[in-house]
Amino acid sequence: MANSYGRLMKKISLFIATSLISLAAASAAYSEGDQKAPRKLSWSFEGIFGTVDKQAAQRGFQVYKEVCSACHSLNRIAFRNLTEIGFSEEEVKALAASYQVTDGPNDNGDMFQRPGKPSDYFVPPYANAKAASAIHHGAVPPDLSLIIKARHDAPNYIHSLLTGYSPAPADVQLGEGQYYNPYFPSGKLNMPPPLSEGSVTYTDGTPATVDQMASDVVNFLQWAAEPEMEARKQMGLKVLIFLAVFTGFMIVAKRNIWKRIH
Repeated sequence: MANSYGRLMKKISLFIATSLISLAAASAAYSEGDQKAPRKLSWSFEGIFGTVDKQAAQRGFQVYKEVCSACHSLNRIAFRNLTEIGFSEEEVKALAASYQVTDGPNDNGDMFQRPGKPSDYFVPPYANAKAASAIHHGAVPPDLSLIIKARHDAPNYIHSLLTGYSPAPADVQLGEGQYYNPYFPSGKLNMPPPLSEGSVTYTDGTPATVDQMASDVVNFLQWAAEPEMEARKQMGLKVLIFLAVFTGFMIVAKRNIWKRIH
């Protein structure tokens, strides 16, 4: 029994030591990447009382449509979902109809193109990953539907990335089609700076600075990744209020019961 216990303790010690070494190696590798920490900003959707800034999300959709959609898909969002951030049904129908959607097969067994409908999902910019890779020097632009969920502190990271392009330091060698961005691991990014001053003309008259466009697209992508966020938080508050009232009621009931017993 003693020998078995000793072997078990040795295995546990070895596992702990191995885990610590792996963690240290991972931390060292991250440090070697010299990735700059994203700037910390304040967002309306943060915290238990956080809400979607629908005006900002609408502007962010405009940035996505006019800039980001040339390379990035939005596979999990249907046109009709845009009514959740304030677009009217007529606006959604017109937007959907401006896209050509592959449908079928028809009676002859052939696929065909038709104008989009509100129930359709956004049309990806490339037919497949191979086509995207061929155009972007071997890199495939990620789908943006869940990009906010794909990385820790993603809102701040994405905003910093979009606004953080700068000339490469002398000791950084960029390959063909690469750009320097200190917020990206290794600093070498295949995506050219997507935003420039005035590249979008907002329909509500908001000045389209790089910082403004980056903030707006983050608001839109946050909503896209978690359309149910507001409903979930509201339900959570209701549950907490119910539990608080129920707890108070149970405390009073307990005191009355034990008072009679004593």
